[in-house]
Amino acid sequence: MEKEIICRCEEVTRDEIEETIKNGATTMNEIKKWTRAGMGLCQGRICRKLVEKILAEKTGKKPENIEPSTYRQPVRPFKMGILRNDEND
Repeated sequence: MEKEIICRCEEVTRDEIEETIKNGATTMNEIKKWTRAGMGLCQGRICRKLVEKILAEKTGKKPENIEPSTYRQPVRPFKMGILRNDEND
């Protein structure tokens, strides 16, 4: 049977997330810290809702009652002229 990948950036499977919940994770941040789901390049933009859905299923919580995990905005390169408000750079 193929493993269902939930977080493509960190290659975290549904089984790993379910095992983490079984071992005591009850929040999105705990799942994130224990599995790295949502810590990849997209910072959880793709997988966050899937992980929340799994957490809701396994804990019996309503999805709207699950606190979202903390995350950083993806870093993108930019020209230094933007900081100086220089239109030539």
